[in-house]
Amino acid sequence: MGAVKVGILGLGTVGSGVAEILLKNKESINQRAGSRIELTKVLDKNLDREKVVDIPTGIMTDRSEEVLGNSEIDIIVELIGGVGPAKRFVEQALEAKKHVVTANKELIAKYGDELFALAAKQGVKLHFEASVGGGIPIIKSLQQSLTANRIEKVIGIVNGTTNYILTKMADEGAEFEEVLAEAQQKGYAEADPTSDIEGYDAAYKLTILSAIAFGRAISLDNIYREGITQITQEDITYAQELGYTIKLLGIAKRVNGEVEARVQPAMIPQDHSLAGVKDAFNAVLVKGDAVGELIYYGQGAGSLPTGSAVVADVIDITRNIDYQVTDLNEKRAYKAKTVKSHQELTSKYYIRLQVADKQKGLAVVSKILGDNDIRVSKVIGADQATKSVSLVFLTHSVIEKNLQRALKKIKERTAIKEVSNVIKIEA
Repeated sequence: MGAVKVGILGLGTVGSGVAEILLKNKESINQRAGSRIELTKVLDKNLDREKVVDIPTGIMTDRSEEVLGNSEIDIIVELIGGVGPAKRFVEQALEAKKHVVTANKELIAKYGDELFALAAKQGVKLHFEASVGGGIPIIKSLQQSLTANRIEKVIGIVNGTTNYILTKMADEGAEFEEVLAEAQQKGYAEADPTSDIEGYDAAYKLTILSAIAFGRAISLDNIYREGITQITQEDITYAQELGYTIKLLGIAKRVNGEVEARVQPAMIPQDHSLAGVKDAFNAVLVKGDAVGELIYYGQGAGSLPTGSAVVADVIDITRNIDYQVTDLNEKRAYKAKTVKSHQELTSKYYIRLQVADKQKGLAVVSKILGDNDIRVSKVIGADQATKSVSLVFLTHSVIEKNLQRALKKIKERTAIKEVSNVIKIEA
């Protein structure tokens, strides 16, 4: 068997997992790849820190040129993250006609088309299975197993941090800030959790899934995004009483020739396929016109689960190096897909308000909703004895612009103390 040499950029959580798998499972990996895969160089900016994996002497370096400039290396594995040096390193690798494997969802979401075009020009491959869902093989499933289908929708819990927080809030009655601090302590959330809790991470992943599922690039700027920072224990309690569970969802659907794409908290029925996905686990629901609905479930992050997906990409490239097999997304001239304006989307909604007087508040809100063609299916709180009270309205399907217009008018009325929260209901 000939040798295929691999260089890793970044020895953090995922990089350590990749190195461990390549070294520990060397024999079985080589058998499945049909070639000998050798870990040749590993870049780590801090060579003095304690390593969680024992890497042979001579492989480690803190100089990127020793990896990217090594003519013997066939495959570069980029695990730095972000789009600063990572994009430059990936471009350098592709320009040097080296295959690239990455777990970098932000890089692929923002610059995927550009990098795929460069890979095609240079006759090399760019694989990115680990960019979405950690160890869940969702990318290859969409690229290969489901290619006979017209994909109708992709709905996913694709961020483990927010799912962990919402699970703890629901199961233990804890408040958001309390659970976030716990998640940071356990390593589920970063010191700066903005990317996770504000929905950016999920939006990157939805951009990637949408492009593959619908065969067209979707601009990250066109994905409507909300995070979970406004979800309170009161919302969690109401959701449970109503038979719902709150999850941060990435949702992409075909809608009359356009695509609906959004990331936001949503109430889903407790018997929904995604409702039982707890803690830091991920799950993606895919609906194809031929196969129907499929659920992909597993650990969405972590050293070994994500490392497993990275190594699978390395093996896939190795198998095909001698045969010059073209991957589905290589040499594809992506054309931008029209994304339906968020203002034109329709959905059912949960609306929670604080009113100074329940009877006046109920009358005011009901009239404004009716004037804006919003039908109400349920009201909670109108029978409470106190004058200052929370009122919860559940609506039938409403056009987003009508809802926003109504909410603006509601906020202007003195009978309304505040609009506390508005949450999409996904059936």
